[in-house]
Amino acid sequence: MTTHSSRIMLTGVILVLARCLGAAQTAGQQAPVELVKAVIYNEVHPANHDEVHWKYRLEKMLDGKQETREVVETKSGSLDKLLSIAGNPLNDVQQRGEADRILKLSRDPGQQRKAEQAKRKDADQCNSFLQMIPNAFVFENAGQNGDLMKITFRPNPNFQAPSREGKVLQQMAGEMWVDARQKRLVSIDGQLVNEVKFGGGLLGHLEKGGQFAVKRAELATGDWEVTEINVNMHGKALLFKSISVQQKEIHSNFERVPEDLTLGDAANLLLQQALVAAKQ
Repeated sequence: MTTHSSRIMLTGVILVLARCLGAAQTAGQQAPVELVKAVIYNEVHPANHDEVHWKYRLEKMLDGKQETREVVETKSGSLDKLLSIAGNPLNDVQQRGEADRILKLSRDPGQQRKAEQAKRKDADQCNSFLQMIPNAFVFENAGQNGDLMKITFRPNPNFQAPSREGKVLQQMAGEMWVDARQKRLVSIDGQLVNEVKFGGGLLGHLEKGGQFAVKRAELATGDWEVTEINVNMHGKALLFKSISVQQKEIHSNFERVPEDLTLGDAANLLLQQALVAAKQ
């Protein structure tokens, strides 16, 4: 395995954990572990997950590199347009390149199949990950503030991790806030309480103290979306290559789009907005 592929593996594990945890839902006032089981069931069997799609602004900072994108969700996956880099709007050449990329993706059946496959793969990966949670942690109720309930979690010493994601999960502790009335997750914060080694350390490791945080909001009745992700992890890949995963995402300016929107429709929406902005 190359250093590059090892780094991708480790960063992929981290971001999968943050996104999947951010997607979890919860249900009612129950014993903590039973509450978490309801969380997982609701997430794996969402009532309207495929029926609600959004257009939103994505501000992303990854390892010191900042960019802003406009994202449009469709029934076949998401399409996005790069708007600025480090706060600077794209020049004419970059804008034409983005337009060409968007049109190619939206008109290429092969790319559309890849988008659908990627969407299914992400869903399967999240479901597999989420189903480990009830066994991976020890949960405790930690108070309530109005409709908000606080639940803490720490590693379950009896948990046997079946995957790389499980190995990271196994060493996490933190807290989550849930809206008990709406039965949804509002936020979750966690950190690595121990170092995580991959392949006995030969493939790399993540250092103790790494942190992540996810915030969510109800944008439509029963539809909760991630609004912010923060990840700050450090480690090494293949023994010697230092890695730093510092990522922050802010999702804002949500606008609901039709449920039957296609990638072609999303491309038109993104490019029409670019034309309007250019004329202003």
